[in-house]
Formats: sequence, structure tokens, C-alpha cells
Amino acid sequence: DLHLGKRVCEFSMLDDQRYILEQVLSLLDARPVDGVLLAGDLYDKPVPPAEAVRLLDWFLTELAARGLPVFAVSGNHDSPERLAFASSLLQRAGVYIAGEVGAVPQRVTLTDDYGPVDITLLPFLKPAMLTPFLGERPASTDAAVAAALGALPPDATRRNVLVAHQFVTAGSQLPAVCDSEIAPVGGVENVDASRFDGYDYVALGHLHGPQRMGRDSVRYAGSPLKYSFSEVRHHKSAALVTLGAPGGQAEIELLPLAPLHDMREVRGPIDVLLSPQNVTDAQDYMHVTLTDEADI
Repeated sequence: DLHLGKRVCEFSMLDDQRYILEQVLSLLDARPVDGVLLAGDLYDKPVPPAEAVRLLDWFLTELAARGLPVFAVSGNHDSPERLAFASSLLQRAGVYIAGEVGAVPQRVTLTDDYGPVDITLLPFLKPAMLTPFLGERPASTDAAVAAALGALPPDATRRNVLVAHQFVTAGSQLPAVCDSEIAPVGGVENVDASRFDGYDYVALGHLHGPQRMGRDSVRYAGSPLKYSFSEVRHHKSAALVTLGAPGGQAEIELLPLAPLHDMREVRGPIDVLLSPQNVTDAQDYMHVTLTDEADI
């Protein structure tokens, strides 16, 4: 979840986002890959600021210049229609963006030494979005995702990758959420991880903490930066996924991402907080709790 254009406590994160995207490009230069997956919330707002649009334009151009195909879906923070603009033209440069929900999910096939790999793109969806295609509204988001994926099921003779942006649970197991996210209420937006059976790897967007759901190969990569003080203990990373021969397990390696400015919480009296051993990096984003009882 890039959330380009994000502001934390009304402070722009654009410089931090440019820095972390440059770091992602460095990882791609050091580790050969066959494609890049972006699982939604490319922007922080449906109508992003011009600076955020220019940053995404630069990032996608850099990826295309490296000959790396990009597979992206819209998230709940994105405008599907705006994200889908010029998508047919972008495909000629190997940039596949599924913005709007359709009757059948978009699917792109890559080929390696082991054969074809089908990459299915499922944008963020709500049940009402499928009404024009189904003739009725699914009863829940879980049923809507099942119907959308059922229109183009995975081929059991191939390897299958899914990119999706939903609130995914694993039975009674709920994912860990952060203050910067929109938490669903009442379970109506829950999608069970069993809906993704048949996929060798599922790249999920929507939640900012890296975590698996049900099995290792169904996971949230998380956001590349800390976007709220509830994320101060997160270890941000990019997930490097390796698919071998059909029927094998996906290998997942988390490549650490180091921010331009870290985000920290500190607590104590002013004399302790300002002591040299505590001021390790004055340029960090700080949430400070003063415990002095007397006026300072």
C-alpha cells in the first residue's frame, strides 16, 4: 500500500515516499525479478495531489525502463476510474492496472522455465459493484469475492498468482490493524482466506502490517512506510516471492526497507528525553509524552 500523497499529522510524506521507492528500485536492480505486484491504495486519496501523481508516474516509468512488468489493482483509497485511465496504453509498456471491477477479472500470463504463470488482478470491490454483472447484489463481500473469482477460476495445471485488496480473515482469526486504516465493522466486509484456494501466492493489500492469513502464501506485504504511531513497532519490508515448479511451495523472503526518517514513541521527563543517549536521531518523527509534573 504505497498511499502516495499521504500526510501524517498534516506533514507531507512525499520526500519519504520518494526515498523508499528509490530503495525499492535498488532492490530490484540487485535481485532479478520477473514482475512487480502492487496490491492497491497506490494513492492515499481518490483525488490525489499533483505531486503524488507525478511520483507514481516516475516510479512506473522507472519500472518500465527496467523491462519489469507491473501488476496493480485499485484499493479502497483509490478512484478506480482515475486509476484505470490510459490502462490499455500502459499495457503496451508492460504496466497492467486493474482499476474498475468487471464481469471477469483481468488475467495476464507470464512464462518461465517451468511453464506459464497466470496473474489474476482483482480490484477492491463491494457487493454492489457486481450487481450489473450478476443481476443481483451478493449478500456479503465474501460472497462477492467468491462470485468474482468464480467467473475466472484458477487453472489447476498452471501456477496461479492473485493480487487483491480486501479485509481478509482466516476462519475466526482476524488480522492485525492499525490506526491509519479503515477498520470494518460487524464482519460484513470480511473475506475468508479459503476463497483463495488454488492460488500459489496471494498478494494482499489493505492492511499496513506485514502478516500471513491462514497460510504463508496468503499475505499482506504491508505499507513501505509507517503511516501512524500505531505502526512504530512494525518492520517494513518488500516481499520477494519465488515460484518453482508447479505443485511446489512459494518461497517468501522479506527484504527490509529503511526509511528516510524513522517514527518513534518516547516517554519520560524532559531532562531524560534530551539527554545525549536518548537523542539518537533528531530527524525522526517523534510522538513524545512528557511525564514532568511541574511546569517546564
